Amino acid sequence: MIPVNDKPLSKRTPEEVYASHGAALMAEDLDALAANFAEDAVIITPAGVRHGKDGARQNFTQLFSDLPQAEWDMKTTLFGGEILFLEWSATSAENNATHGVDTFVIRDGLIQAQTVRYALTPKSR
Repeated sequence: MIPVNDKPLSKRTPEEVYASHGAALMAEDLDALAANFAEDAVIITPAGVRHGKDGARQNFTQLFSDLPQAEWDMKTTLFGGEILFLEWSATSAENNATHGVDTFVIRDGLIQAQTVRYALTPKSR
């Protein structure tokens, strides 16, 4: 995991979890991404429901397949206590992602739930 500071995981704020998550996303580090999720986390996407750290790995494996080495544009980042709302877009050499929307529930220093949706369009070659 990419640490934000020396705090125990359970003491991290939602903002600190998001910072760690973002650093791991930029590094395309599946283990660090999964480490931010609770063992019983629920991840909901249009493709289905995934669970726990393994579900997080599956989710981000698909994301990195869709958008390898992407440039990310975080359009909206809003915290409401333990809930995080994101709007984003991304571009890679192969695809563009638009209308990206994620929500997270972050409690006890870990992501407990995430929803993800984005529209993927191949780039013209």
